[in-house]
Amino acid sequence: MAKVDIKKAWVRETKFGDWFLNTDTWLIHVLQRALNDLQTLIPADKPKEFGTILDIGSGFGHSLVELDARFSPDTIISLDVDPDVINKADVNAKKCKSNIQFLVNNAAQIDLDDHSVDMVFCHQTFHHIVDQESAIKEIYRVLKPGGCLMFAESCRRYIHSMIIRVLFRHPMHVQKTDLEYLSLLEKTGFNIQEAQISRPFLWWSRADLGLWEALTGKIEDPTSREETLINAVLYRY
Repeated sequence: MAKVDIKKAWVRETKFGDWFLNTDTWLIHVLQRALNDLQTLIPADKPKEFGTILDIGSGFGHSLVELDARFSPDTIISLDVDPDVINKADVNAKKCKSNIQFLVNNAAQIDLDDHSVDMVFCHQTFHHIVDQESAIKEIYRVLKPGGCLMFAESCRRYIHSMIIRVLFRHPMHVQKTDLEYLSLLEKTGFNIQEAQISRPFLWWSRADLGLWEALTGKIEDPTSREETLINAVLYRY
């Protein structure tokens, strides 16, 4: 397989974006909130702990601390395209009880064996990847049969909003709706169960930052609106 050109496979974040990803606002209102939701979506008959977790796009490593505390893994593989991830995430990695392994890699070509991880955590990373089809196939490949994907993403409507266009950088031509993400996941082989999917319509994900709801007490009809976020717990069979 030809080596993926990282510069073409990834859109680097703005300086503002890098700063924001290391704030308490990101940790509490984005990362922790998504994980709280994802944990409620795990079926009652499925494991709640995972031996080996692959974290796609670890960044500053806040996700490492959360995954370590919530799922008691033996090992967390911290994957990030940024060669400086080891330095950026070092402080948080040292807070973990788990064995933290850093992997400087693009998700479109993961340097791990087939069926080598129990869970993949992909939170607010997928919309940065250009070759999303290859990335989801790679995620599927490295998961063990019965393995779990925790997928939490911003949808096209949110990424295309003016405030996000101004403050952040993304490959705009690959952004997807919630239904398009689910179609891609299902086509790859993941089992889609509606009970394991949520579509939080959070104020910060809307173009008006929730102003319409604050003024009128009304919210867009979920049966007709284009969603801004999707959280899903999916299994490989």
